[in-house]
Amino acid sequence: MKKILILCTGNSCRSQMAHGYLARFLIGEAEVYSAGVETHGVNPRAIKVMAEDGIDISHHTSNNVNEYLQIDFDLILTVCDNAKENCPYIPGKAKRIHHTFPDPAKAKGTEEEILNEFRKTRDLIKEYCNALAETI
Repeated sequence: MKKILILCTGNSCRSQMAHGYLARFLIGEAEVYSAGVETHGVNPRAIKVMAEDGIDISHHTSNNVNEYLQIDFDLILTVCDNAKENCPYIPGKAKRIHHTFPDPAKAKGTEEEILNEFRKTRDLIKEYCNALAETI
């Protein structure tokens, strides 16, 4: 079974969404982990918009990448530039890929406007993860 690590800055939104989708798309084929170069807690808006699409990430935790340095990953996916630039060295044979997504946690406006930014990012991540899963 393949081991996949998804990294972003705070392991609160983008990596959590990607974790949810890849775990769904690769069920039985991969163990999916997510982490951040920092930990900010799982964003309640990320939980909400993922639930709207039938994915429950409410049980996820925000983890620091250093917790996973001993795992021999097959794939490491960074989903923001900050994580790509600040990720510690992770030994092993892992293929590394990078795709940056907008950070919905930086959205401003009414609650509905902010949720719409989360939905846009969610949909971009879903599309990307679906295509990625087909290549794994």
